[in-house]
Amino acid sequence: MNSLRARDHGLTLHSENDALDILSSGLSGCILYPEDLHPEFFDLSNQMAGGILQKFVNYNFRVALIIPSEHSFGERVTELIRDHRSHPCVRFFADEVAAQKWLSTAD
Repeated sequence: MNSLRARDHGLTLHSENDALDILSSGLSGCILYPEDLHPEFFDLSNQMAGGILQKFVNYNFRVALIIPSEHSFGERVTELIRDHRSHPCVRFFADEVAAQKWLSTAD
């Protein structure tokens, strides 16, 4: 299987325009780590995460975000992770193995 890690394709997610780059990359889905994201992504009050994630939802593009269980991003991020536990396009995982498994089940 080709790598679905965004960084392996020179992709990061620092803005909504970067989301468009990921969408047009030819990947069938992608895996993102915290270091691939702009630090403000985790400040949910600025709506950056919402705008970016909505782009993936609009295009029915699967994104797996790897966030360790013991993260330091705060309670709001923990709520976001819980809310996306079974989301069809955007999910959060504690490790890449689980993310790869989910992405490999894409229709």
